[in-house]
Amino acid sequence: MEYVYAALLLHKLKQNITEDNVKNVVKATGVNPDDVRVKSLVAALSEVNIEEALKAAPVAVAAAVPAAGATVPAGAAAAAKDEKKDEKKEEEALEGLSSLFG
Repeated sequence: MEYVYAALLLHKLKQNITEDNVKNVVKATGVNPDDVRVKSLVAALSEVNIEEALKAAPVAVAAAVPAAGATVPAGAAAAAKDEKKDEKKEEEALEGLSSLFG
């Protein structure tokens, strides 16, 4: 996971995600980087548009829980169902991306 975080940090700082840069970030944490993992991460990310993947990532949003005895309007219930359907679609789309990071 630390390699993915290193890549995300480099992306956030608008730095190239190269083997040397990822190794340097991991080394800065006091951990000796695994060359095989670094190479596989950089190779996998070379085909990924990180900005688009981040936009497509589901964001955990806590649903407002109505007080005990309160009724939920029909429109709110329908909206909740639509959100669940959208979350399923996003999860399915991200399954391929998550397989890159094992």
